[in-house]
This record gives sequence, structure tokens and C-alpha cells, in this order.
Amino acid sequence: MSAPEISRTATHGANAPDESDRAPGAAPIGRRHSRRGRSRALTLLVLVAPSVLLLAVINGYPVVYGLVQSTHDSTLISSGAWTGLANYTHVFTDPSFWSATLFTLIFTVVGVFGSWAVGLGLALLLRTSVPGATAFKVLLMLPWVVPVVVSTTAWNWLIATSESPIPKLIHALGFADPMFLSDPTTAKVTVCLFKVWASFPFMMVMMSSALAAVDHALYEASSLDGAGRWQQLTRITLPNIGRSTYISWILMMIFCVNDFPSIYLLTGGGPANSTTTLIVLAYRTVFQNFQVGTGVAIAFVLTAALVLVSVVLYRQIRKVETA
Repeated sequence: MSAPEISRTATHGANAPDESDRAPGAAPIGRRHSRRGRSRALTLLVLVAPSVLLLAVINGYPVVYGLVQSTHDSTLISSGAWTGLANYTHVFTDPSFWSATLFTLIFTVVGVFGSWAVGLGLALLLRTSVPGATAFKVLLMLPWVVPVVVSTTAWNWLIATSESPIPKLIHALGFADPMFLSDPTTAKVTVCLFKVWASFPFMMVMMSSALAAVDHALYEASSLDGAGRWQQLTRITLPNIGRSTYISWILMMIFCVNDFPSIYLLTGGGPANSTTTLIVLAYRTVFQNFQVGTGVAIAFVLTAALVLVSVVLYRQIRKVETA
């Protein structure tokens, strides 16, 4: 074998096609591959374009129309006169907006981290030998599976009035009536606890999936090195499930901020607007006060805040992936 042949074989492999073997007048192999790639990309683009255009119209039109309404003195049937940023100015100077913002923040933080802590704890428990684990898992999934209308109705029956079972039991034990949904403070606590109760199964499933991907050999090696359970949790478990944790936080944050039925069916935003979140405030502003422009402005402010926090958490996911 000559030196050029040896060099060609070493560079491209023994079976690689040779430029000298192509038919006279045929395009070079690299150029043919490039044309084929462009043709395939163009075909895929043509096939995908109608669906993308349809989705853009379906999702884009309400956003654009909502943005128009937020800058007008809108009603439910017309856009009204253009007001510029007056609706946003009114929103940021309205005390009820900041009160709703504060409770939305409390509701979201408790809902996200409370459900995550309970879900992670149960996911770790279910990794051990638990008698009747299958039935236990099914029961734990019920708060997430049962429709929110049913679960809020059940909670109202249990705690809403002094004649409900739980207040009667507390009164029989010699304590004062708790007024779960009548007092502003206890109403806030009740609504937050309901959110944790209804959401922990989702977190449990997310954390169980993440824990299943952690190599068990890491725990065995750390045990041999004398690491305790707390050290295993903080040094092995949490770092290895970091990506799934951040994803679950983003999803649960969106669920909490946009959770209208839980609050509206439990308290209606009361008493004295103490449990009114931004999504409930936007609903009241549009459909009860008929101030459509202001209500849509509240919704856009809420959306912008959600996007901002989601971007921050997504960057944390990228850091975990590159670590």
C-alpha cells in the first residue's frame, strides 16, 4: 500500500468513500450531505409551520388583546377609551393590590416549601420497608386525585361553622371555638394548610422519581465512611435531586399563584379580604366590579412576576446541570 493510500485510510477509515471513486460530474460528498440536510430541514419546517402558526394565533391573540384591554378603560363588551398606563398606576397605588400581593407571597411560599417538605419526607419514608406500602401510596395520592370542588366541600363540612365536626370536638375538649374560616388569621392558616394538604402528593411523586435515580452505592460508601443520615441527606440526597427539586418548585409556584378555586371555594377571599390573592383580586375586579382594564393589568403584573421568578429558578437548574 502506497503512502497516500495509508494516509487516506488512517484519516477516513479503510471503508471511507474516496473522492476519486465518485462518478464524473457528480457533486462532492460533503456538498451532497449539505444539500440533503437543508432539504430535510425545509421539509420539516413546512410540515411544522401550520401547527406553530395555529398555536401562535390561539395563544398570542388573547395575550395581545389582553394587553390592549389593560391600556384602555375596557368593559366586558368593548375596549373603551385609551388610558395608557393609568390602569397600571392605579394598580400599584391601590392598597388592596399590595394586601393581595402579600398574601399571595405567603400562600405561595407555604404551598411550595410546605408541600415539598412533606412530599420529600414521605418519599424518603416510602423507600423503606413500610407495611401495606401499596395501599399507603394510594391513600396518599387521594388529596391530589380528588377534584378540588369535592375536597373544599369536605373541608367546609369539617371546619366551616361551630357545628362542624372538628370545632365541636375542640369545644368538647374544653377549648374555645377556633373559627377556622371566620377569623382572618386562622382563615389564612387554614387556606395555607389546605394547599399543602392538596399539593404534597405531587411533590411526593416528583421526589420519589428523583430519589429512584440516585445511585444506592453512594449511600453504602458514605456509610462505610461513617456518614450519618443527616449527612447523607444534605451531602448526597439533596444535591443529586437538585434538578428535580427546582423543576417541582417552578411548577408548584405556578400552581399556587394561579390557584383560584381552592381559595374562592373555601373562603371567597374573606373574611375582610384577608385571604384574597392576586388571582382572586383580578377576578373580582373584572367580573364583580366590571373594571376590566384594571383587572387585566393585575393579571399582567402577576404574569411578569411569575416569569421573572421562573427564570431565576431555571438558571439554578442550569447551574445544577453544569455542576
